[in-house]
Amino acid sequence: MKVSEILRIKGNILYTVTPDTLMVDAINLMAEKDIGSVIVMEKGDLVGILTFREVINTFHIHKGFSVEGHVRAHMNDRLVTVTSEMDVKEASQIMLEKHARYLPVMDAKVLSGVISFYDVAKAMLEAQNYENKMLKAYIQDWPVAVDE
Repeated sequence: MKVSEILRIKGNILYTVTPDTLMVDAINLMAEKDIGSVIVMEKGDLVGILTFREVINTFHIHKGFSVEGHVRAHMNDRLVTVTSEMDVKEASQIMLEKHARYLPVMDAKVLSGVISFYDVAKAMLEAQNYENKMLKAYIQDWPVAVDE
């Protein structure tokens, strides 16, 4: 299974902010849309990601949350990305190794979407369930051996 299949099933809605977006506005967007991350774009280029991890770290650093400031000061700009043609198992391995819950999907310099650890787990479980169903159907249709 390819990352592109997850994006096809998930849909192509992508929420973005700019580095100059106020943190309060980015957090409100995440809360209103019930999403765990927003992509940070500047002049058409991917420059970072803001996830609940960065929001919580900001809260911790400031001993309470100040909604002052811009996304630029809190976003993760050390991005790990995948391509849409990458195998989902490889993407999940990257997520585990890099401790990344969200991966932007980049094809050349074009942002195709974002996959989450949840998306990957769901897709892998659905693929496994389908495979199990096919195996069970195959076993039930196994021809009976005739003793000669």
